[in-house]
Amino acid sequence: MAKIFCVANQKGGVGKTTTTVNLAAGLAKVGQRVLMVDLDPQGNATMGSGVDKRQLAHTVYDVLLESATVAEARTKSERLAEAGCSYDILGANRDLAGAEVELVEVERRETRLKDALAAVRDEYDFILIDCPPALSLLTLNGLCAAHGVIVPMQCEYFALEGLSDLVNTIKQVHANLNKDLEIIGLLRVMFDPRITLQQQVSDQLKAHFGDKVFNTVIPRNVRLAEAPSYGLPGVAFDPSARGSQSFVEFANEMVERLGTMRHPAAAAAQQPVSLSGLLHKREQ
Repeated sequence: MAKIFCVANQKGGVGKTTTTVNLAAGLAKVGQRVLMVDLDPQGNATMGSGVDKRQLAHTVYDVLLESATVAEARTKSERLAEAGCSYDILGANRDLAGAEVELVEVERRETRLKDALAAVRDEYDFILIDCPPALSLLTLNGLCAAHGVIVPMQCEYFALEGLSDLVNTIKQVHANLNKDLEIIGLLRVMFDPRITLQQQVSDQLKAHFGDKVFNTVIPRNVRLAEAPSYGLPGVAFDPSARGSQSFVEFANEMVERLGTMRHPAAAAAQQPVSLSGLLHKREQ
């Protein structure tokens, strides 16, 4: 049965979509069955997975409004299959923006995605959800459906402030809507070890969060940045690039970590971490 993870960060421009599609491709490359869910109306994860969002007959919008099932709406990319890292895609386009308004007064508005994914969980090892940057009803659906959150973040001061906001959001969702939800780990992305500040923030994250920081670090890499313009994850676009290899390494780490994840009940007993001390250190 699939483990469901949101890739989320309330700060924009931190590489959420890049992380989602490349982790999906990396997991597929190491033999995992993966469904990628695009919950962002921009549809960047859909396009970045080799699917034209304008040609989709059904999208996650139809799934949330219960006019289509996940099995009916999901699709595949031939280009990913040719690259040896194929995964299923529940795509999105601009129609999804309307779901915010249309879901406001419907029943079970926060759990529409969770209920829909329950029908296909046995078909996958991983389900990855790409969330929009803002805390919205779409993001809430993702958090309610997930067992945990993967947080991509740059090792910069403002990223720490965004992380603090996200921790508070997860705390609220955990308390009121989804007792299984926890932070699975922090992924350091766009990392340049030559920048002293980034190295310092990275060290402080490791000291503060311990094993909640993934061992894998995703370097700043031109080929990863180029890949979306070709409609592919970097793992498929240029498998030999440092960034692509790092995402395959991250996929292997995720598979290994599943065997050591704590039971949800143990997670529920843990108090969310306060970042006030860490933020204060950066201000000095």
